Amino acid sequence: MSMRDNPGELKVFSGRSNIALTDAICAYLDIRPGRVQAETFPDGELFVRLNDDVRGRDVFVVQSTCRPVNDNLLELLVFMDCLRRASANRITAVLPYFGYARQDRKDEGRTPITAKLVSNLIRQAGADRVLAMDLHAAQIQGFFDIPVDHLQAEPVFLKHYQGLDFNNLTLVSPDVGNVKRARSYAEKMGCELAVIDKRRTSGSTAVMYNIIGDVEGRDVLMIDDMIATAGTVCEAAKIVRERGARSVRAAATHAVLAGPAVERLAAANLNEVAVGDTIPVSPEIRARIPNFRTLSVAELLGEAIARIHKHQSVSSLFNKS
Repeated sequence: MSMRDNPGELKVFSGRSNIALTDAICAYLDIRPGRVQAETFPDGELFVRLNDDVRGRDVFVVQSTCRPVNDNLLELLVFMDCLRRASANRITAVLPYFGYARQDRKDEGRTPITAKLVSNLIRQAGADRVLAMDLHAAQIQGFFDIPVDHLQAEPVFLKHYQGLDFNNLTLVSPDVGNVKRARSYAEKMGCELAVIDKRRTSGSTAVMYNIIGDVEGRDVLMIDDMIATAGTVCEAAKIVRERGARSVRAAATHAVLAGPAVERLAAANLNEVAVGDTIPVSPEIRARIPNFRTLSVAELLGEAIARIHKHQSVSSLFNKS
């Protein structure tokens, strides 16, 4: 969708966390990325200077708060403060990946709800609205006191998998908490659904038990919002293989890939590992994981930005998909 019919109104800037994604978004919109100078001083302090005029403009800042989480988060806050002081008309924080999303409630005493804190910081720094993708918990939308457009990468993954030749496909939810997402994919792809009963023992390890549903002789697909340490998905892949699965594929919107994730995925017997480009993955890591594939969400984000800029419905984008 070309935005050349609105010259001088829309500006899309990129933080340093995911420049390639921003370039792809701007290519879809047929605009040039906003020019900015961002650097870190020798003492660790961050500096941001805009090299484009933003006075009265509708500005979008694309920044995934992925690793290094705190550095990227602070850069986003400084960026928006800079835009506000440069008299931007409206500032939208585009968060392909929202860090701290898993700290969304107090599950024990004397702990913070960091997702709410970060939401407050983003608003206070100058954001007028937020565009996010596949938040770990949907209720995080309510943490913001500004409008939030919550995108799902589902259309991108559906397009990829509906083009493959499966034999008796089964969508497997690697844990009970992911059943809603797996059911949505199963309904749209017209296939069976199975669920693995998982009992977590700590933040980095998990013990798998039963599988509810039939996977014997079937192609298995597991889709989640993120792959963090990959313990859950790799254990799930092992279980469905033991139960006679014909093939096993894993997919996730966000490739967090923390701790032993790369080693686990490299050792897992997976026919494909597909992730979105919300978090950049280095060529070295991609080469270490067999059958690794990246699916771009740039067009989805670009279309949402165009609709927000033109005050059009974003939800109708998914109804159409």
